[in-house]
Amino acid sequence: MMESNIIREVFTWEGIEPITIETGLLARQADGSAVVRQGGTVLLATVVSAKEIDLSKSFLPLTVDYRENFAAAGKIPGGFFKRDGRPNDHEILTSRLVDRSLRPLFPEGYYADTQIIIYLLSSDKEHQGDSLACLAASAALMASDVPFPEIVSSIRIGMTQDNRFIINPKASEMESLVLDLIVSGTNDSIVMVEGEMKEVPEETMLQALEEAHKVIKALNQTLERFKEKVNKPKRPWQPPQRDEALYQAMKEQIEKPLMAVISKPTTKLERRKAFEQIKEEAIAYFCEQDPERFAQPENKVLLERYFEMIKRELIRKYVLETGKRLDGRDYKTIRPIYGEVGLLPGAHGSALFVRGETQSLTTVTLGNKTDEQLIDYATMEGSKQFMLQYNFPPFSTGEIKPMRGPSRREIGHGNLAERALKNLIPEDNPYTIRVVSDILESNGSSSMATVCAGSMALMDAGIQIKKAVSGIAMGLIIEGDKVAILSDILGDEDHIGDMDFKVAGTKDGLTACQMDIKVSKLDFAILKEALMQAKEGRLFIMEQMNKIIDKPRPDIAPHAPRIETMPIPNDMVGAVIGPAGKIIQEIQRQTGTTIVIEQDSDEAVAIISANNKESLQQAKERIQQLIQKPEVGEVYKGKILQVRDDGAIVEYLPGKRGWLHISEIAHEKIHNIHDYIRVGEEREMKLIHLDPLTGKVRLSIKALTPPPPPTYRPPQRRKPHRPTVRRRTFKPPRY
Repeated sequence: MMESNIIREVFTWEGIEPITIETGLLARQADGSAVVRQGGTVLLATVVSAKEIDLSKSFLPLTVDYRENFAAAGKIPGGFFKRDGRPNDHEILTSRLVDRSLRPLFPEGYYADTQIIIYLLSSDKEHQGDSLACLAASAALMASDVPFPEIVSSIRIGMTQDNRFIINPKASEMESLVLDLIVSGTNDSIVMVEGEMKEVPEETMLQALEEAHKVIKALNQTLERFKEKVNKPKRPWQPPQRDEALYQAMKEQIEKPLMAVISKPTTKLERRKAFEQIKEEAIAYFCEQDPERFAQPENKVLLERYFEMIKRELIRKYVLETGKRLDGRDYKTIRPIYGEVGLLPGAHGSALFVRGETQSLTTVTLGNKTDEQLIDYATMEGSKQFMLQYNFPPFSTGEIKPMRGPSRREIGHGNLAERALKNLIPEDNPYTIRVVSDILESNGSSSMATVCAGSMALMDAGIQIKKAVSGIAMGLIIEGDKVAILSDILGDEDHIGDMDFKVAGTKDGLTACQMDIKVSKLDFAILKEALMQAKEGRLFIMEQMNKIIDKPRPDIAPHAPRIETMPIPNDMVGAVIGPAGKIIQEIQRQTGTTIVIEQDSDEAVAIISANNKESLQQAKERIQQLIQKPEVGEVYKGKILQVRDDGAIVEYLPGKRGWLHISEIAHEKIHNIHDYIRVGEEREMKLIHLDPLTGKVRLSIKALTPPPPPTYRPPQRRKPHRPTVRRRTFKPPRY
């Protein structure tokens, strides 16, 4: 009976497993719910929205939560409580992807509290949940009565090294990709892009977006059929009606003072102070004119809302008509750039990057294998050798806020900068690297300032990154036929613009991007122009960075840990570790090093880290002795373990023993062996015999010393030879 209530649609596309969208079975008390399946991966998305519009708000109070349950992957959570806990970074980043895809498409004025929750119910560990999350949320909206007019969906697109595009690549295919993008879109336009690349040209990225949009439009047709089958009426609602008379009165009151501020190049703080003063004076004026009306909170909110609407309208008009921006620049000019490296002597690497009124102070810390970040998510496990963390303290914008851990925005910006830099780290890098960007001042594009500062700090730390990486944030204003593409946007331009497009890369190609589009239609020609203008600005920024530091330092900082790798034959790993780790622990204790052994089917590797070169060399020598195979004729430094009457037992290599016979100690005859060797004494000795069957070893000390010269004895005079005459005694015969 329940089965008869299920509404189902299936999307098919060449090269991928079918995607099933259904509703009617699970979470039926939500305003809308949908289940999306691909392979063995199943997601449940729900949406609940308040029935009343909150007139005291001037924005959409939308929250999106994506959660991956450990049970979905057949795992039990770690920790004491064994519960699915707070969202991890991967879940937060996926939540942001869905939020950024849906938020701009809600109707203007819909200020009802809305919550979208997406659960990963099952995972086959191949089909990835984040590729399907936005599709599931959109399907839940289609199955609901929430007034969401647009049809939007999302896919992941990857490109292999042979320039072949893959839709929703499997987890096992991710390592081989040179491009990885998650793209959301409507039938008319791309609305959200996030991803990383391995130095691909701008043209390739555009081609990937075009291919992705083809699939998205086909997927949207499936959603359209799903919506028609559900046929759920949208709830009635009325957006807050604009009081045209009040709006015009407000505009007449503030237009001239606002234009005076907009047209005069000022700093962010000066501009903000001037805007706040104009708003306070305008609100005070209208409250004085009609105190009874504006004593009500919802009417006072109208004044603030209209002020922001008018300010946005005037700034956009000024930029489009004059070709100038709030700080006096034209569309393409980059703000002044300043930077330093090595300004923090205690850090292993540091850089300050300043672009206009945005500052990033970034540090690099080098660690060993044990410092890697462990990952134990429901669908992912392993470790990270490269980490980038982004901090946005409230003083960077002159505000007061509690500091209670990283926000979703901080996690998202840090992830974008990490993606921009991580593929430039050498493959043979032995260090665990932690990059931390502290934003000390912010007026637009602090995430791209982090990319620039991070690249410089890595060079300062002596990490031999392949190329420098720079980043830029682009903006867009469109009114009819007028288009303004803005390079290196300010915070105010981000707020009033139609697109926020962040691009990072080297001189040879892109490494990361993030795009949010707020208009319903965006021509690919405009997007291409924005990418080319971004490349021009990015290369200019890189030139300024190269004036500060143009290549990595030849060596790491003197106080940074020294790390080297050493190959070990697989059959010798046990000899290095020893029983219960006794040998390797002793080496670490004696040399003050940290040693981690990684083993695969081909060869094991010892990763040795130390605070100085001397300790590192000592540990390497000890390991080399352990893995060294005895050879006849080689000379070893042996330690006397036990002395017997006929010889001694010697440890000639760590863990390896041989026999030193008394006759092989000295050339002369030994009457008392204790006069020649003692227990604990170390002597050089030569391996003179190795039994191929038993492996027994015979050693010699005297083989390393030349024999003494023969003692000179003067020749003795010989007596003359006289023949011996044998005398016979006569015995008479017997008769």
